[in-house]
Amino acid sequence: MDGSRRERRSYRARWAVIARGIGLAGVVGAVAWGIGMALPLVGAAVAAIVLGVLVRALFAPGPAFDPGIRFTGRKLLQWSIVGLGLGLDLGEVARTGLESLGVMLGTLAVAFIAAWALGRLLRVPGKLTMLVGVGTAICGGSAIAAVAPIIRPRDHETAFAISTIFLFNLVAVLVFPPLGHWMGLSDAGFGLWAGTAINDTSSVVAAGYAYSQPAGDYATIVKLTRATMIVPVCLAIAALVAWRGDGNAGSGAGAARPGLAKVFPWFVLWFLAASALRTAGWVPEALLAPLHRAAVALMVLALAAIGLSADLRRMRDAGARPILLGLGVWAAVAVGSLALQFAGGQA
Repeated sequence: MDGSRRERRSYRARWAVIARGIGLAGVVGAVAWGIGMALPLVGAAVAAIVLGVLVRALFAPGPAFDPGIRFTGRKLLQWSIVGLGLGLDLGEVARTGLESLGVMLGTLAVAFIAAWALGRLLRVPGKLTMLVGVGTAICGGSAIAAVAPIIRPRDHETAFAISTIFLFNLVAVLVFPPLGHWMGLSDAGFGLWAGTAINDTSSVVAAGYAYSQPAGDYATIVKLTRATMIVPVCLAIAALVAWRGDGNAGSGAGAARPGLAKVFPWFVLWFLAASALRTAGWVPEALLAPLHRAAVALMVLALAAIGLSADLRRMRDAGARPILLGLGVWAAVAVGSLALQFAGGQA
């Protein structure tokens, strides 16, 4: 009986410690949410990262907050990815995916090849290179959030990658619509370009509807289709991590390989299950919007925690090379998408 009481007290004490970090991330996330509402082009996700980094740099939360911040930045991040799966109708994604598959796979290949080549040229750390490549290739912060629990980068690397991706999302929203009109792209052509060459969903939507209503509709579906690439990419990266034995940050060359089961992104299977429920019509339409908002809010909370874990000094020491990497990969994807469309007569 005494043992059972001790276990309960220990459990409550552990969650009391975790609650401190969750509460701090919640305050930062709530402010970031308000900023995202006021400045949609910035968005709550990026605001959460930036605010978290600033709070850590200016106020230095003590070790008492660390367990909850780590829990929020890892576990809640995975749950948010699962929640986003409820917004994907696999049937509609499959139909649009068949039309855009060639361009989509081509831009994925361009992104990863450009990231690998430029990362080596600029001597950017491997995990940061992978995060920038995945974020540019698939869906910005969501893809980075999905891959981070698998490769386990330093928190400042995750924050830097998301911030870099955001910078070029903003540039794309401003320059893509006038460039599309200048090139005479059709509505479908521009939607395909925006959906395959802009990273974040909100930025795709903003650029697409700035061009035209049909372009915005098509760009949104292409973007959601592209988002499903998270699943095979995560599985491939998990297999690579298991084979190389580098699933833990800072593991050396002689580290034991952790095995696929330990690095396998099990939350990706739940993401697929959530999408299947949406496709089967088992999620009431009235709940879709609230569930999506809840998933986004959970992601903002998790990204605030990542910002609170980030080391601004290390980000500063990284210099301009990660930004140059992001610029190069983004430019390669934007040009590659257009080239594939013109080659296939889809522009």
